[in-house]
Amino acid sequence: MTDPRPRRTASNAGASQARQAPAAPAERKRPEMRVRPTGPIVPSSNIQGNALIVVIAIMAFLACLTLGAVSMVRSTAASWESQISREITIQIKPDDNLDMEKALASARDIALSFVGTKSGQIVDEAATARLLEPWLGAGLDIKELPVPRLVIITIDETHPPDFEAMRALLKAQIPQATLDDHRTWVDRLVSMAHTTVLIGTGVLLLVFTAMVLTVVFATRGALSGNRHIVEVLHFVGAESTFVANEFQKHFLKISLKGSGAGSALAALFFATAGLLQSHTIATPQTDQATALFGTFSVGALGYVGILATMIIIALLTTLTARFTVMHTIYEIDLIRSDPGRTDSVPN
Repeated sequence: MTDPRPRRTASNAGASQARQAPAAPAERKRPEMRVRPTGPIVPSSNIQGNALIVVIAIMAFLACLTLGAVSMVRSTAASWESQISREITIQIKPDDNLDMEKALASARDIALSFVGTKSGQIVDEAATARLLEPWLGAGLDIKELPVPRLVIITIDETHPPDFEAMRALLKAQIPQATLDDHRTWVDRLVSMAHTTVLIGTGVLLLVFTAMVLTVVFATRGALSGNRHIVEVLHFVGAESTFVANEFQKHFLKISLKGSGAGSALAALFFATAGLLQSHTIATPQTDQATALFGTFSVGALGYVGILATMIIIALLTTLTARFTVMHTIYEIDLIRSDPGRTDSVPN
């Protein structure tokens, strides 16, 4: 008698095991390739770069300081010249038979009768004593000393009066009167101002020349440490303009940092000096310094000049780096074409 249950064959057993076995894990996906971020060809900061920033900052500070000083001296000299040119002085010497107050009033009226005069002011005894106080001390009695009295006449600078005719009329009516039109002082002051400006400009040119040479040699020194980078890039086929642009951008950042720091320090110096001078304007030391040097303020044009100096220094450093890289690549090509020229090529 046969068994009605079907027998399990090997194939059925295998299929059953296959059905009961868990499903095989799906094939793992390959990880996505991540592109490594590219870094700059030239290291962003190294010893040569930091030293170059310091050098550029120092030279920029000196150049801006000299430029501001020249601008300040020039404006002060122009102010002196303008103040002296718009006034003349009538001096009357005391005499026993002279009524001083009447003579002063008469001299003022004579001067104001000429075309080209604007106003006249008689310097009183108190003001005269204050003028002599630094030499003769305080508490001076003008009436006890033969001190000349002054009349200050304001004139039109564009259309001055006839000084020779005024001098002759004053001498005829008031023999003790003397007219001083300050022409001699104005000529000397103009000559001194021009000489001072020329000296300051010469100093500025010397500082700027020293800055140029310093930047050139510092840039070449910084590039000499990266010469191997230039060689590798050139050997793998990089164009010379690409390499030069990379170095140019690197040194542009360095020059902007250095020149910006130096220019900012110079601007801060002038701003601080002007602020201190304004807070101590009533002291004798400050008054004397103001009378001699003027205010320690370069004005808007001075700060524009400082900004222009910063830009010029940055451009100079950038162009120097570019020309140096191009020259380095030229030397590499020269050596590759003729290895025997290695000794003759300057480093």
